[in-house]
Amino acid sequence: MTDTNNLSLQHRIRPANQENAPLLLLLHGYGSNEDDLFSFSPELDEGIFIVSARAPYDLPPYGAAWYAINFDAAGGKFSDLDQARKSMQLIRTFVDELKTAYDIDPENLNILGFSQGAILSYALSLSDPNLFKNVVAMSGYVNEDLVEDRAGLNARFRESENPTNYFISHGTMDQVIPFDWAKKAIPLMDEARADYVFKDYPAGHGVARDNFYDMKKWLEERI
Repeated sequence: MTDTNNLSLQHRIRPANQENAPLLLLLHGYGSNEDDLFSFSPELDEGIFIVSARAPYDLPPYGAAWYAINFDAAGGKFSDLDQARKSMQLIRTFVDELKTAYDIDPENLNILGFSQGAILSYALSLSDPNLFKNVVAMSGYVNEDLVEDRAGLNARFRESENPTNYFISHGTMDQVIPFDWAKKAIPLMDEARADYVFKDYPAGHGVARDNFYDMKKWLEERI
Protein backbone atom coordinates (compact mmCIF):
# COMPACT_ATOMS: atom_id res chain seq x y z
CA MET A 1 0.00 0.00 0.00
CA THR A 2 1.31 3.43 -0.89
CA ASP A 3 2.02 5.52 2.19
CA THR A 4 1.58 9.24 1.48
CA ASN A 5 1.90 10.34 5.13
CA ASN A 6 1.32 13.93 3.99
CA LEU A 7 4.86 14.16 2.60
CA SER A 8 5.82 15.82 -0.67
CA LEU A 9 5.98 12.56 -2.64
CA GLN A 10 3.80 9.48 -2.56
CA HIS A 11 5.88 6.52 -1.47
CA ARG A 12 6.08 3.01 -0.11
CA ILE A 13 8.20 2.02 2.86
CA ARG A 14 9.86 -1.08 4.22
CA PRO A 15 10.84 -0.32 7.81
CA ALA A 16 14.19 -1.51 9.11
CA ASN A 17 14.67 -3.99 11.95
CA GLN A 18 16.71 -1.45 13.90
CA GLU A 19 16.49 2.11 15.15
CA ASN A 20 18.33 5.00 13.49
CA ALA A 21 18.62 2.95 10.31
CA PRO A 22 20.39 3.90 7.10
CA LEU A 23 18.00 5.15 4.41
CA LEU A 24 17.81 3.82 0.87
CA LEU A 25 15.65 6.03 -1.35
CA LEU A 26 14.50 4.45 -4.62
CA LEU A 27 13.71 6.55 -7.72
CA HIS A 28 12.00 4.71 -10.56
CA GLY A 29 12.30 5.36 -14.29
CA TYR A 30 10.06 7.13 -16.81
CA GLY A 31 6.56 5.67 -17.00
CA SER A 32 7.02 3.37 -14.02
CA ASN A 33 5.88 3.83 -10.41
CA GLU A 34 6.85 3.29 -6.79
CA ASP A 35 6.04 -0.43 -6.93
CA ASP A 36 8.76 -1.19 -9.49
CA LEU A 37 12.05 -0.83 -7.58
CA PHE A 38 10.27 -1.67 -4.33
CA SER A 39 10.46 -5.27 -5.56
CA PHE A 40 14.15 -5.14 -4.56
CA SER A 41 13.20 -4.81 -0.89
CA PRO A 42 12.89 -8.48 0.13
CA GLU A 43 16.42 -9.12 -1.14
CA LEU A 44 18.10 -6.23 0.71
CA ASP A 45 19.46 -6.20 4.26
CA GLU A 46 16.66 -5.85 6.81
CA GLY A 47 18.66 -3.20 8.65
CA ILE A 48 18.05 -0.73 5.83
CA PHE A 49 15.00 1.56 5.88
CA ILE A 50 13.72 1.55 2.30
CA VAL A 51 11.57 4.28 0.77
CA SER A 52 10.36 3.98 -2.83
CA ALA A 53 9.07 7.31 -4.13
CA ARG A 54 6.56 8.00 -6.89
CA ALA A 55 7.47 10.71 -9.41
CA PRO A 56 5.20 13.79 -9.42
CA TYR A 57 4.04 13.82 -13.06
CA ASP A 58 1.38 11.22 -13.78
CA LEU A 59 1.47 9.13 -16.94
CA PRO A 60 -1.89 7.31 -17.17
CA PRO A 61 -2.97 4.71 -16.51
CA TYR A 62 -0.49 3.61 -13.83
CA GLY A 63 2.86 5.30 -14.40
CA ALA A 64 4.63 8.53 -13.56
CA ALA A 65 7.67 10.55 -14.62
CA TRP A 66 10.18 12.85 -12.96
CA TYR A 67 10.04 15.04 -16.08
CA ALA A 68 8.50 14.95 -19.53
CA ILE A 69 10.26 13.58 -22.59
CA ASN A 70 9.00 15.37 -25.71
CA PHE A 71 9.49 14.86 -29.42
CA ASP A 72 10.18 17.51 -32.05
CA ALA A 73 8.89 17.61 -35.62
CA ALA A 74 11.91 15.65 -36.87
CA GLY A 75 11.29 12.85 -34.39
CA GLY A 76 14.10 13.84 -32.03
CA LYS A 77 13.40 13.69 -28.33
CA PHE A 78 14.32 16.18 -25.64
CA SER A 79 13.87 16.43 -21.89
CA ASP A 80 11.90 19.07 -20.03
CA LEU A 81 14.75 20.29 -17.84
CA ASP A 82 12.56 22.79 -15.98
CA GLN A 83 10.42 19.89 -14.77
CA ALA A 84 13.59 17.93 -13.94
CA ARG A 85 14.88 20.79 -11.77
CA LYS A 86 11.52 21.06 -10.01
CA SER A 87 11.68 17.33 -9.29
CA MET A 88 15.20 17.70 -7.93
CA GLN A 89 13.99 20.32 -5.46
CA LEU A 90 11.00 18.17 -4.57
CA ILE A 91 13.30 15.24 -3.82
CA ARG A 92 15.49 17.43 -1.60
CA THR A 93 12.40 18.55 0.33
CA PHE A 94 11.20 14.95 0.55
CA VAL A 95 14.55 13.79 1.96
CA ASP A 96 14.32 16.46 4.67
CA GLU A 97 10.79 15.31 5.46
CA LEU A 98 11.89 11.68 5.72
CA LYS A 99 14.40 12.59 8.44
CA THR A 100 11.52 13.80 10.60
CA ALA A 101 8.85 11.29 9.59
CA TYR A 102 10.83 8.08 10.05
CA ASP A 103 13.47 6.62 12.35
CA ILE A 104 16.44 6.96 10.01
CA ASP A 105 20.05 8.05 10.43
CA PRO A 106 20.29 11.57 8.92
CA GLU A 107 24.00 10.98 8.33
CA ASN A 108 23.48 7.78 6.34
CA LEU A 109 21.30 8.68 3.36
CA ASN A 110 21.62 6.61 0.19
CA ILE A 111 19.84 6.72 -3.15
CA LEU A 112 19.25 4.23 -5.96
CA GLY A 113 17.89 5.41 -9.28
CA PHE A 114 17.00 3.57 -12.45
CA SER A 115 17.02 5.34 -15.86
CA GLN A 116 15.37 8.73 -15.32
CA GLY A 117 15.72 8.16 -11.58
CA ALA A 118 19.45 7.56 -12.07
CA ILE A 119 19.79 10.79 -14.06
CA LEU A 120 18.33 12.76 -11.15
CA SER A 121 20.39 10.80 -8.60
CA TYR A 122 23.52 11.86 -10.47
CA ALA A 123 22.36 15.48 -10.72
CA LEU A 124 21.47 15.77 -7.03
CA SER A 125 24.66 14.17 -5.75
CA LEU A 126 27.02 15.97 -8.12
CA SER A 127 25.37 19.26 -7.17
CA ASP A 128 25.87 18.44 -3.47
CA PRO A 129 28.34 15.64 -2.63
CA ASN A 130 27.29 15.84 1.03
CA LEU A 131 23.65 14.95 0.34
CA PHE A 132 24.02 11.18 -0.11
CA LYS A 133 26.59 8.76 1.23
CA ASN A 134 26.16 6.31 -1.65
CA VAL A 135 24.54 6.57 -5.08
CA VAL A 136 23.51 3.63 -7.24
CA ALA A 137 22.96 4.78 -10.83
CA MET A 138 21.47 2.01 -12.97
CA SER A 139 20.85 2.41 -16.70
CA GLY A 140 21.16 6.20 -16.62
CA TYR A 141 23.61 8.92 -17.61
CA VAL A 142 24.93 12.24 -16.36
CA ASN A 143 23.02 15.20 -17.77
CA GLU A 144 25.50 17.97 -17.04
CA ASP A 145 22.83 20.62 -17.67
CA LEU A 146 21.18 19.48 -14.43
CA VAL A 147 24.37 19.67 -12.34
CA GLU A 148 24.23 22.91 -10.40
CA ASP A 149 27.44 24.97 -10.61
CA ARG A 150 29.11 22.46 -12.94
CA ALA A 151 32.30 24.54 -12.89
CA GLY A 152 32.60 24.10 -9.13
CA LEU A 153 32.21 20.31 -9.20
CA ASN A 154 35.85 19.43 -8.52
CA ALA A 155 36.16 21.90 -5.66
CA ARG A 156 32.98 20.56 -4.04
CA PHE A 157 34.30 17.01 -4.04
CA ARG A 158 37.76 18.03 -2.82
CA GLU A 159 36.30 20.09 0.03
CA SER A 160 33.76 17.50 1.13
CA GLU A 161 34.84 15.41 4.13
CA ASN A 162 32.78 12.42 2.98
CA PRO A 163 32.02 12.78 -0.73
CA THR A 164 29.53 10.46 -2.39
CA ASN A 165 30.48 6.95 -3.55
CA TYR A 166 29.00 5.63 -6.80
CA PHE A 167 27.94 2.26 -8.16
CA ILE A 168 27.26 2.74 -11.88
CA SER A 169 25.84 -0.03 -14.05
CA HIS A 170 24.54 -0.25 -17.59
CA GLY A 171 23.53 -2.81 -20.18
CA THR A 172 25.75 -2.91 -23.26
CA MET A 173 22.66 -3.57 -25.40
CA ASP A 174 20.51 -0.84 -23.88
CA GLN A 175 18.11 0.34 -26.58
CA VAL A 176 16.71 3.27 -24.54
CA ILE A 177 19.80 4.98 -23.12
CA PRO A 178 22.86 4.05 -25.21
CA PHE A 179 25.81 2.46 -23.44
CA ASP A 180 28.07 5.20 -24.82
CA TRP A 181 26.01 7.79 -22.93
CA ALA A 182 26.56 5.91 -19.67
CA LYS A 183 30.33 5.76 -20.21
CA LYS A 184 30.54 9.55 -20.26
CA ALA A 185 30.23 9.41 -16.47
CA ILE A 186 33.70 7.84 -16.20
CA PRO A 187 35.84 10.89 -17.09
CA LEU A 188 33.59 13.08 -14.96
CA MET A 189 34.04 10.76 -11.96
CA ASP A 190 37.79 10.71 -12.54
CA GLU A 191 37.84 14.50 -12.81
CA ALA A 192 36.01 14.83 -9.47
CA ARG A 193 38.19 12.08 -7.95
CA ALA A 194 35.03 10.35 -6.83
CA ASP A 195 35.09 6.83 -5.42
CA TYR A 196 33.17 4.77 -7.98
CA VAL A 197 32.80 1.46 -9.76
CA PHE A 198 31.47 1.14 -13.30
CA LYS A 199 30.07 -2.21 -14.38
CA ASP A 200 28.53 -3.29 -17.65
CA TYR A 201 26.34 -6.29 -18.41
CA PRO A 202 25.22 -7.99 -21.65
CA ALA A 203 21.67 -6.75 -21.18
CA GLY A 204 19.16 -4.21 -22.43
CA HIS A 205 17.36 -1.46 -20.51
CA GLY A 206 16.80 -3.32 -17.28
CA VAL A 207 18.51 -4.85 -14.26
CA ALA A 208 20.10 -8.21 -14.97
CA ARG A 209 20.38 -10.73 -12.14
CA ASP A 210 24.18 -10.36 -11.91
CA ASN A 211 23.74 -6.57 -11.93
CA PHE A 212 21.39 -6.73 -8.95
CA TYR A 213 23.64 -8.96 -6.85
CA ASP A 214 26.76 -6.94 -7.65
CA MET A 215 24.89 -3.81 -6.58
CA LYS A 216 23.56 -5.48 -3.43
CA LYS A 217 27.05 -6.58 -2.36
CA TRP A 218 28.57 -3.16 -3.05
CA LEU A 219 25.81 -1.26 -1.24
CA GLU A 220 25.58 -3.49 1.82
CA GLU A 221 29.36 -3.30 2.31
CA ARG A 222 29.22 0.51 2.37
CA ILE A 223 25.89 1.40 3.90
